[in-house]
Amino acid sequence: MGRSTPQDRSTSEEPWPVRVVSQKVGAWIARLGWVWVDGQVAQISRRPGASTVFLTLRDPSADLSLTVTTNRDVLDSGAPELREGARVVLHAKPEFYAARGTLSLRADEIRQVGLGELLARLEKLKKLLAAEGLFDRSRKRRLPFLPGRVGLITGRASAAERDVLTNARRRWPAVEFRTVNVAVQGPGAVPDIVAALRVLDADPEVDVIVVARGGGGLEDLLPFSDEALCRAVFACRTPVVSAIGHETDAPLLDYVADVRASTPTDAAKRIVPDLTEEVRLIGQARGRLERAVRHLVDREQHRVDLLRSRPVLARPQVMVDQRAAEVTALHDRAGRCLEHRLAAADDDLRHTLARLRALSPAATLDRGYAIVQRGDGHVVRAASEVAKGDPLRVRLAEGELTATVDG
Repeated sequence: MGRSTPQDRSTSEEPWPVRVVSQKVGAWIARLGWVWVDGQVAQISRRPGASTVFLTLRDPSADLSLTVTTNRDVLDSGAPELREGARVVLHAKPEFYAARGTLSLRADEIRQVGLGELLARLEKLKKLLAAEGLFDRSRKRRLPFLPGRVGLITGRASAAERDVLTNARRRWPAVEFRTVNVAVQGPGAVPDIVAALRVLDADPEVDVIVVARGGGGLEDLLPFSDEALCRAVFACRTPVVSAIGHETDAPLLDYVADVRASTPTDAAKRIVPDLTEEVRLIGQARGRLERAVRHLVDREQHRVDLLRSRPVLARPQVMVDQRAAEVTALHDRAGRCLEHRLAAADDDLRHTLARLRALSPAATLDRGYAIVQRGDGHVVRAASEVAKGDPLRVRLAEGELTATVDG
């Protein structure tokens, strides 16, 4: 697609000259009128003999600053002891310098924020963040037992950096650090710390982040109660440890962080285990394990000894002998039973044979009787069964005769 040129556009979209744009922006800013502005003094410029004082006012939570011009009398009456880094509230009118295209503020009243007002603002912010759930214990994450790499945000060559590194390496010599040095007080502290948090949170090798600073006054620790910093810590995916000041100091970062360390030294103790202590605990665990194994082996050995002491295992042939004796007794009993049954059967057979012989026709013939049969083999039992002249067969005990009926 080609880019359109001014000649391609309608008359209503003709480009404006720079002066026109500058004039319109200046006119729009002039309509804002007088406003109250809150910020932190980054620089004060007092020229000898000049009645105008120049201030650089910086937003505590963003990398943004504005130039403020005011009369020396206004500054001396409202904030005579004003120093760089102080928090102020001023009544000013925005002004746009068309020739340079710059925005500035012209102040007619300047008030330095006192300690009481700072504390009130912090308490109000604390209640707001608590109501939004930034302090909830349920969302706080546990620190890893042994982090692969620790991210450290602290001042350059500071005592806090030295305390964290020295004590952590004394406890666990192999611990690795990725240190990001930032400003820990002053106007640029919050943007630096937030940027360092984002860098370390995006590093997949960093398992925990420590934000450390030594002690200081309330105003020195104000960056660690900044709303933007608290929300940045809340949004981190990596667990964050707050190690700000001494044990009595409690910036809002302590409430948002996953773990609050009372001092930088305490933070070193929380992020890595103590090698000596872990070796001692491993030795104790190995001792308990060894005693448990020995107790188990001794118990099982005792059970085996009890089993081996039983007669069936101490003299296994006894069981075979007992079974052999039982088999022999059963064999003898079976033999006697068989003989008895055979003898009884023999007696029954002799008795039956005797009865058969007593009832046998041959026995009857032996007693002198004879059997008379007709020629067709029919036994004659009555005289009327034959007629005169019929042939007869007479069977005797020994042999047989033939006869004819005479009458």
